[in-house]
Amino acid sequence: MLNKHVNRYIMEAQTIETVWTILPALILLVLALPSLRILYITDEVSQPSITVKTIGHQWYWSYEYTDFMNVEMDSYMLPTSDLLPGDYRLLEVDNRMVVPMQLEIRMLITAADVIHSWTVPALGVKVDAVPGRLNQIGFTTTQPGIFYGQCSEICGANHSFMPIAVESINTKSFMKWVSNFTQ
Repeated sequence: MLNKHVNRYIMEAQTIETVWTILPALILLVLALPSLRILYITDEVSQPSITVKTIGHQWYWSYEYTDFMNVEMDSYMLPTSDLLPGDYRLLEVDNRMVVPMQLEIRMLITAADVIHSWTVPALGVKVDAVPGRLNQIGFTTTQPGIFYGQCSEICGANHSFMPIAVESINTKSFMKWVSNFTQ
């Protein structure tokens, strides 16, 4: 405390302070720019095989397969009394959205009344359905199965009763389903 040996060049280190402020900022910039590019590339739907338009209503979803004539349906939650053994309560629907596996699916999502959110966690898909706006997302299923989700937006009193069921099947079965649907 009584030492008077002070080096003013050590006390005033503007150069090193400038370096250790700018250098981390440059490192973050070098990391961020490629990451943003990759983020935008992965969000782009390149060449979809099928387009499905999804419309959120209170309290159900509508699906329109725009690549086929007259393939559209409404998907309501099944009441508990109609469930079969093995069905999931509050997740099973009367009309599942059927997609072919291993093909890129483009979803166009909107809403008719209030903001909804089309969410299927197993597919890694969560898109807001906003009235007057058309949002787009692409996904591909790699295996057959049924993938469940729900509206994850607080869009009203019964928002948790808007289940989503996506059934992934092989392409041959999908074409058979489409041909049976249009007849």
